Amino acid sequence: MKFIDLRSDTVTMPTDEMRQAIANAEVGDDVYQDDPTVNKLEKIAAEKVGKEAALFVPSGTFGNQLAIMTHTRRGNEVIVGKNNHIVVHEVGASAVISGVQLRTLETVNGVMSPKDVLKAIRSDDIHEPETGLICVENAHGCGAVVPLSILKEIKEIAENHSIPVHMDGARIFNAAISSGVNAKEIAACCDSVMFCLSKGLAAPAGSMVAGSKEFIDRARKNRKLMGGGMRQIGILAAAGIIALEKMTDRLVEDHENAKYLAEELSKLPGVKVKRDRLDIDMVFFEMGEDVIKESVLVKKFYEKNIKINGTEDGEYRFVTHIGVSKEDIDYVINCMKELIK
Repeated sequence: MKFIDLRSDTVTMPTDEMRQAIANAEVGDDVYQDDPTVNKLEKIAAEKVGKEAALFVPSGTFGNQLAIMTHTRRGNEVIVGKNNHIVVHEVGASAVISGVQLRTLETVNGVMSPKDVLKAIRSDDIHEPETGLICVENAHGCGAVVPLSILKEIKEIAENHSIPVHMDGARIFNAAISSGVNAKEIAACCDSVMFCLSKGLAAPAGSMVAGSKEFIDRARKNRKLMGGGMRQIGILAAAGIIALEKMTDRLVEDHENAKYLAEELSKLPGVKVKRDRLDIDMVFFEMGEDVIKESVLVKKFYEKNIKINGTEDGEYRFVTHIGVSKEDIDYVINCMKELIK
């Protein structure tokens, strides 16, 4: 039974080509760095974002936390946007794993003000923690892309204070397409970057962390410490290679479908689309309980083979991806019209 799954771009299934590559992957023990497929993936990943080296990790959260652990010392403070994934959706891992505290800043559509970042950097005071890292996110989980000019300004501030910058670039290729630039230009605004192979790129699992060779060498040891030494992992890396070589450019289609979905949703009574956060493959909108109860919408959609999440902070989020066609969107809209009559 086919479901139209709008919950996230993490729900994609590997393509037939990926499945074939997985079946035929040449593998070795990656902890010894002798898995040729992983080695190839890491080389491609580093080149894709203009960094010296890259490391294959199990997930985006793992990659972000690995970067934080590698950049910082226990007791450091990390400057980060208050609604960034690292803060909201990574279960307090920074405190548990790295022993750092997060100094969260207000954002506007996921964008921290460079002035606020500068102000938040700690002075050389015996009473204050040392600012060990600045974290940015692009594209942001709220559906917006951070302007390149802002990222450059934050990186300059960080360099002036000898503070590294890590980018949660889970959807960096979405950000690149939306900004009309190469992903390398975005990644140049940070010392390390994490990006996902399973968010929109259709790989079944895995993310990449990229940075300098020295940073990745240290991160590799920390990956082992965190339990991320995955042995014959070339079977997953094979799908990741296809994700990076063939799936990044097709994200344009997802962006176009998201805009089409947003336009059709906005025509429905009681639906308020967040048009200022429509940069990538996500559509956020509000719809009151007086239009249709959230629990009813989720249940009735499921009965019509449509999967959605309930609201978060009063907003619905529908996400387009390779498994959602324009025809699927028309079906969703027609079902929604019937349900909210």
